[in-house]
Amino acid sequence: MPQESAVYTHGHHESVLRSHTWRTAANSAGYLLGSLKPHMQVLDVGCGPGTITADLAALVPQGRVTGLERAPEVLAQARDTAAGRGLTNVRFEVGDVHALDYPDDTFCVVHAQQVLQHVGDPVQALREMRRVTRPGGIVAVRDADYSAMTWYPEVAGMADWQRLYLRVARGNGGEPDAGRRLHAWARQAGFAPDAVTATAGTWCYRTPDERSWWSELWADRTVGSAFARIAVEGGHATEEELRRIAAAWRAWGAEEDGWFAVLHGEIVCRV
Repeated sequence: MPQESAVYTHGHHESVLRSHTWRTAANSAGYLLGSLKPHMQVLDVGCGPGTITADLAALVPQGRVTGLERAPEVLAQARDTAAGRGLTNVRFEVGDVHALDYPDDTFCVVHAQQVLQHVGDPVQALREMRRVTRPGGIVAVRDADYSAMTWYPEVAGMADWQRLYLRVARGNGGEPDAGRRLHAWARQAGFAPDAVTATAGTWCYRTPDERSWWSELWADRTVGSAFARIAVEGGHATEEELRRIAAAWRAWGAEEDGWFAVLHGEIVCRV
């Protein structure tokens, strides 16, 4: 079976987990929630620190949720998240979405948030997600689209960040503009066109607290995370250029009129 060939661009630096632990089912999987039933068996692919996974488990109290993550080091935090909420219907496992270690027709829902942009073969990943979903079940995927991210005002250096991120992510074997491609990948994976509902969602950061949080985590990520190391080692940027981009993020965050929007593609695929 195919195995992961892409490198995860962000890693699990504190600045990355600062963003990941902010995510909830409400702010990151709202397009899916109306389809959940209390008895469902759910697979959450790329669960990271488990905040969305825990929310899903709370929404299927008579069912069970499995959180799957390629990086085992983050699963201790995910288990602590679930335990802290008193959830007993959730478990966490290490695995690769390209070759899921589950029988056919295992889950009612297979969900992935911000995953397919980072994998080497998103179509194969969707084939596997479809394989382990029961007939009548759902494959639900949401991914950002980096070229579609937009902000105001135009602070010098912010566009450099966007161009750099696109180069680094694609150099790692991923597709940072995954959001716009999800419905096409689903068709290539074998889903009938009329079985796929494609929508879009956003995150928007506008208030002083939101701007401060978003700009600081990206400033820190630009100089301190795996992204920074890969950018330098891959010849995409120098450390000085990364420091300049981090300063641009902080300058944008200090703008009284600052506004930033993240566009996501979303698909719900009926099996």
